[in-house]
Amino acid sequence: MPSFDIVSEVDKQELDNAINQARKELATRFDFKGIAAEILPEKDKITLTADDAAHLHGLREILIGKLSKRGVDLRNIEQDEPAISSVGHARQELKIRQGLEGNKAKEIIQAIKSQGFKVQSQLQDRQIRVAGKKRDELQAVIQFVRSRDFGVATSFKNFRD
Repeated sequence: MPSFDIVSEVDKQELDNAINQARKELATRFDFKGIAAEILPEKDKITLTADDAAHLHGLREILIGKLSKRGVDLRNIEQDEPAISSVGHARQELKIRQGLEGNKAKEIIQAIKSQGFKVQSQLQDRQIRVAGKKRDELQAVIQFVRSRDFGVATSFKNFRD
């Protein structure tokens, strides 16, 4: 039976490339000379630190610009509120969402079911497996999911007959 998976992933290599480009721009920008500003990537988040809120805002704009130019979908980047200390140091975390969380996955599954497609969809390991008897029906599901905005980046993989 033909099937495919609906996933929500951020390409790690593109993310790494965008961070490296932002670091290079940070090193050459005149308004960041002598300022302690850093971009610290971790497993599932990026921490931005700067001397004050204005430089933190500029740093975040640089990084977001590089991420969008590299094709990283910004719907999977969740920005926390900046934490500004009494001394003036500013810090902000950008969380990277990988996979579909329970509520978003259920919303997508319900939307597919409400359209009356003759397919089975189930949540498996932070991705949705959609299976049906006809390829045309699966392609219609792909077109439907692409046409709707669920608040997360959706992509499709493992299309098999």
